[in-house]
Amino acid sequence: MTENARILVVDDDPALRDLLRAALEREGWKIEAVADASEAESALDRFEPDLAILDVRLGSGADGFTLAKRVRQRSDLPFIFLTDENSVEARLAGFETGADDYLPKPFVLAELVARVRALLRRAGRSTTTLLEVGPLRIDESGRRAMIGDNLLELTRIEFELLTVLAKQSGRVASKASLLTQVWGFDGYDQNLVEVHVSSLRRKLGAPGKALIQTVRGVGYVLRADSSSF
Repeated sequence: MTENARILVVDDDPALRDLLRAALEREGWKIEAVADASEAESALDRFEPDLAILDVRLGSGADGFTLAKRVRQRSDLPFIFLTDENSVEARLAGFETGADDYLPKPFVLAELVARVRALLRRAGRSTTTLLEVGPLRIDESGRRAMIGDNLLELTRIEFELLTVLAKQSGRVASKASLLTQVWGFDGYDQNLVEVHVSSLRRKLGAPGKALIQTVRGVGYVLRADSSSF
């Protein structure tokens, strides 16, 4: 993982700030999350981020576009806009401030993480991420998963789901949590998770089908040692 990469999150919604912090910290990144432009400008010197994620509407003080212009005047810090405004004019305005990427709300957390990883890689702040759980190996940067020497043919959602479970290896993930982390929403039909877990188990085959265990009434856990079940 990019263990030392630092990411500044600027959003006036405390619930979204907490969600972003949790999701990004799971990737091994160090996170500073603030509510407005004033706090963000202070954090630029103190925290020295490698990348920033900026909301456009910050509620009080300068908006995200103004903050971005100030950031660009002092550094080449890469940044991504998050906003509920998705018109062509708004996107163009965002890129004119020097933004590297623009992601409209609502967004999928897995897509945001992928975009962050791509920007860090372009900035020279990314390293190869290899996850290993028993016979399972996942190369995140190469988007490949293998059981032993066998390459798994996974859909995008299956790959994201397996990666999330691998990063939480040994810890139970609820269906609601998996919906949020992989699909980017909650409160939806949790059968969606069950269907994809079932498909994953089939594709893992005999050497890996016992890796994903069901914890009744809670969710799923991926463990290298299935003998404990």
